[in-house]
Order: sequence, then C-alpha cells, then structure tokens
Amino acid sequence: MGRKQLFGRQMIMIILILVEILLIWLLIHREKPVTAVDWLGAYATETDEFRAMDFGAGVLEEVHRLAKEWDEDVYSILAAQMIYEASSAEKSDKERLLSYRDYKKLTEQLREEKPVEWTKLVNGFRTILADIRYFPVAADMENGLSGLGYENGWGDARTYGGDRRHEGTDIMDNANVRGSYPIVSISDGVIEHIGWLEQGGYRIGIRSPHGAYFYYAHLSHYAEDFVVGQPIAAGQIIGFMGDTGYSAVEGTVGNFPVHLHMGIYLETDHYDELSVNPYYILKYLENCTVSYAKETHLWYSFSERSRDRRWRYNYGGNYWYPMSLLFRN
Repeated sequence: MGRKQLFGRQMIMIILILVEILLIWLLIHREKPVTAVDWLGAYATETDEFRAMDFGAGVLEEVHRLAKEWDEDVYSILAAQMIYEASSAEKSDKERLLSYRDYKKLTEQLREEKPVEWTKLVNGFRTILADIRYFPVAADMENGLSGLGYENGWGDARTYGGDRRHEGTDIMDNANVRGSYPIVSISDGVIEHIGWLEQGGYRIGIRSPHGAYFYYAHLSHYAEDFVVGQPIAAGQIIGFMGDTGYSAVEGTVGNFPVHLHMGIYLETDHYDELSVNPYYILKYLENCTVSYAKETHLWYSFSERSRDRRWRYNYGGNYWYPMSLLFRN
C-alpha cells in the first residue's frame, strides 16, 4: 500500500471519528421536548398562557359540562387543559379538549411531581372564575346586547400617560350615548377603590370573595354614593357607561367614545395586581345578563344557565332592590 493510500485511509478514519463524536454530542445536547410537568413552574399564573385566558368559543361551557359528567373540579380541568396546550408542539393538540383518560393521567402526574405548583395554578383559575355571575352591561329587554360591541383588545398598545399595554376589554356603546347603559357587578364582592383616576375617569374596583379584582372604568356616574368597604351583590347596578377620563381634571368627558373598560386582576407572587384577558370571560357571560326596560325602570336579571330570574324595581331613582319574587324553571 502506497503512502498516499495510507494517508487517505487515515483521513477517512479521522473524519468518521469526528462525525461520530459530533453525533454523540448532538444526541446529548439536543433540545428535548417540553413535557407538561416541565412546563409547570412556580409562577404559572404570571405566564402569558394563563393571563390570556384563551378559552376559545364555547370552551368554558364545554368544560363546565365535562366537570359535571366526570364529577371533577372545573378549575382543575381548565388548568390541565392549559398545561396540555402550552406544552404541546402539535397545533392539532391545541385545538381539542383533553379526554377523561388523558386528564386523569396528567393530573395524577402533576399532583405527584409538582403538588405546590399545581395547586397554585388551579387556585389561580378559581380566583378569576369562581365568582363570575353576570355580564357587566345590562341588556335592553327589547334589543338585548345588540347595541354593544367589543373585540379582543387585551394587550393592545396604548399611549396616554406613556407607552403601555391595554389591560382590559372595551365594551362600546354603538350609539355613543353617555349614561345610556347601566353597569352591573359581575360578582359579589366589596368595594376596594372608587373615585376619579386620570386614566380611568370615574371608576369602581370590586374585590370578589375568591380574590379577583374587577375594575369598571370611564363611568358617566355612579348608581349611588358608594363607599370603600361597602358590600356589592352580583348583578347590582353600580353605575352607567360613559366617557370620563384621560385627564387630571375630574369630570372630564369626550376624549374617546362612550364605553366600559372592563379589567380583571389577581394578586400573584410578584404583582399586587396582574391583569388577565377578560374577553373570553365576557363571551361566556353574554347569556347571563341583567335586563332592563327604560320606560318602566323595571329591571330583570336572567341567567340562561342557572335559569334564575329576578325582578328588580327602581325605588326613587337611586337604589335598586331585588324583589322577593323568584321564578325557577
């Protein structure tokens, strides 16, 4: 064998060895797929996936149905579904709900390997969703919610007061008439903040029993002389839709169209108030409305899901009391 042939063989052997070393290194350091357990960290309620509350059309209704069918906790199903979608690389997996078998397998693994993180995430969903009862704008008895419009604008850019992100959903009065639509409390709760804010105008913030903070801004006026610490009932009228705000001067109106800015917040490990997206929650609540007839000042609360009906009447124009008459189908 000539020297050139020997040298050639040696070079081939060296190249093969180097390729083998490279393959071994790639196998060791390859990016491993993120598992559901890997994804769930200590601060899951601060992630974009949780804050987006991206349930999609009809998902909350379907999860409530499954919770009854499976005899499982609604908020555990939602938490498992979010982790499943967030940790999946397949788009098709993000477009279907977990089966009962997959749900049980996943939750058993999470409870065993990350019990603290799992409980914290489930309680995050419970905080936001456990107390919601009514859509925050009362519906006209004749036209329902047809005079309103809103889009998924959470996270959109805003510039008043500096560059920032929109932390809520704007429910617009298509007729743009100040004071026309009554605003009702989504949940039971206690008034935590009330009064004028430069950005929010006349606003009211209500803390629900499970800890969610519901923020109603740009009101034209309040339904009564509320005070901090005052209890509020779900469906109670708290004010009227307006266009106040974007000014340090109290009472300023007209800087934007008439609408309700609806914000939902929770407290996390690093934030006293961290916003979540209200859009899909509002979509879910569209069938749970307090309705009204302007001519008679008669108010009627109706939940399509619970089939609860309650009449409310305006005594003296300032206070709204639930009457004792309750119909159930």
